[in-house]
Amino acid sequence: MASKAIPEGYTTVTPYLTVDDGNAAIEFYKRAFGATERGRMAAPPDGKIAHAELQIGGSVVMLSDKFPQSSCGTPSELGGTTIAIFLFVEDVDAVVRRAADAGATVMMEPEDQFWGDRLGQITDPFGHVWQIATRVEDLTPEQIEARGREAFASAS
Repeated sequence: MASKAIPEGYTTVTPYLTVDDGNAAIEFYKRAFGATERGRMAAPPDGKIAHAELQIGGSVVMLSDKFPQSSCGTPSELGGTTIAIFLFVEDVDAVVRRAADAGATVMMEPEDQFWGDRLGQITDPFGHVWQIATRVEDLTPEQIEARGREAFASAS
């Protein structure tokens, strides 16, 4: 029987986070985003996370602790991050507040954006940036373009 190229339960793109404390990260994502744990593989002798998978809504997020052979660094090691993870949720205000209560730093309180999303931004305790949004208004590309021009004009 042939294997599926994309396994059941996965999407084409899956974020893989490198963190300083994988066990704590798993617990944070559970509290902050309602993640469910799909699996966790600890590495002997200290129990660092070699690989873990979390389900957040319809998506999988993978993570591991930093190991010497890792090709990815952690945000604390790099002094920042080069990506943000975009997360659609039912209630952005509630999720941003829950993430803050779980230990995240709120970088931007949720506010309505010209493209139709209500968007907030947090940095999790492990240095990863999450842009969290709820779609509040369906707009045409033309409406978004016009609103964008207005927004950028007023910002300059």
